[in-house]
Amino acid sequence: MGTHNQVAVIGGGLTGKASAVAAARAGFSTLHVAPDVAPDRRTTALMGPSVDYMIETGLIGDPASLGTPLTRIRIIDATERFLRGPEVAFAASEFGYATFGWNFPNIALGESFARAGAAFESLAHKATTLVSAHRREDVWHLALGDGSVATVDLLIGADGKNSGVRKAAGIQVRERKFDQAALVCDLQLGRGLDGESVEFHYANGPFTLVPAGRTRANLVWIDRLETLEQARRDPEIFKAALNEKSSHLFGEIEPVTPSFVFPLSTLSVSVAGRDGAVLVGEAAHAFPPIGAQGLNLGLRDVAGLDACLRAANPGAYGWADTVARRYGADRSPDLMRTGSFVDGLFGTLISPHLPAQVLRGAGLWGLKTFPGLRRRAVEFGLGR
Repeated sequence: MGTHNQVAVIGGGLTGKASAVAAARAGFSTLHVAPDVAPDRRTTALMGPSVDYMIETGLIGDPASLGTPLTRIRIIDATERFLRGPEVAFAASEFGYATFGWNFPNIALGESFARAGAAFESLAHKATTLVSAHRREDVWHLALGDGSVATVDLLIGADGKNSGVRKAAGIQVRERKFDQAALVCDLQLGRGLDGESVEFHYANGPFTLVPAGRTRANLVWIDRLETLEQARRDPEIFKAALNEKSSHLFGEIEPVTPSFVFPLSTLSVSVAGRDGAVLVGEAAHAFPPIGAQGLNLGLRDVAGLDACLRAANPGAYGWADTVARRYGADRSPDLMRTGSFVDGLFGTLISPHLPAQVLRGAGLWGLKTFPGLRRRAVEFGLGR
C-alpha cells in the first residue's frame, strides 16, 4: 500500500525545498520527492521581500553570511538604435532601503534550506523521481522511480517547465519559445561593481553583470543561440566579446568558471491550483531572466502556499481542494501582472518595430525623470 502523507512536494530545486519546509512548518506530514542531482552553481538575485520571507521562516539566517548586497541598479541602453533611451540608475538609499536585495549562490541557499528542513520530524525525503500520479476519491496515488508507491492529499508540483504534476492535474499551459538563449558564468573584473548591478541593453537582449563580492561578478548574457555558442567556442574570442559588451567599463574581464547556455521561453498556466494540486516556481511560470523576477516570483508562490496551508483545516472534508482553489485564486493576479511585465520589457527590447522602440525609450526617459514613476517601478521590481 505504501505510505500516506498529507502533502507531497515533487521537485528538488529551491522552490521545492522551500515548499517542503513551508508544509512541514504548517504542521503537515510531508513527503519531499527529489532526486540527487549535480550542485547548481548558478547565483540568484533575490529582492528584499524574498529575503525577508526566507529569514522569517528560518530558511536562511543572516543574508550577509551567504550573499552579496545589491545597493544600486544601472541600466545602459547600448542598442545603437536611432531612438535610444537614457542611462537610468537607482540607488537603494534613494528609496529608504539599505539594499534592494542580495545576490546568493544557489548552492549556499540549497544547503541552508536543507538544514531548515532537517529540523522537522514530519518532513521525509525520497531521493527519487515521480513516475506517475493519478487522483482517486480525493487522494493522489503516486508511483515513484525507486519502485515505491505513496498516497497524499495535497500534491505540490515544483518540478519545473516539464512538470509531471501539472500534466497529471490536467492544467493547461501556454509556452512561447524565443530565438534567444542565455549564457551564464562567473567573471573576474579589473574593477569591482561595488554593489551595483549593471544591465547593458542590446538589440537581442541584456548583458547583465551582478556583483558577487570584491571584483567577482555573475554574468547573464542574452543573445541569439548561435552568437553565444560562437563567442564561447574560443577563449580569446569569448574574452574579447565580454570586454566589448561591457563597454570596457570594468577593466580587463576574465571568465573564471565554465559557461552554460540554455534556451529561453515563456510559460504560463491557466490556473496554478485545482483538484488538490498546486504548482510553484517554473511548473507555473517561466520567462527570460530579465528584471530579476524568476525565483523571486517562485518564493512569492511559496509564501502564498504557506499562507493557504496555515489557514487550512486538515480535519475538514476536501481540505486539499480548498487549499488548491484558494492558492490558485490568490496567485492569479501576481502571476498575470509579473508575466505581462516581463513579456513587455523583453518584447520591447528585442522588437525590430519602431513603435515598440519608441515605447521602450519613453519608458526609460520616464524612469529617469519622474520620482513617482521611479518609486513605483522599484516597488514593482521588489515584488511589493
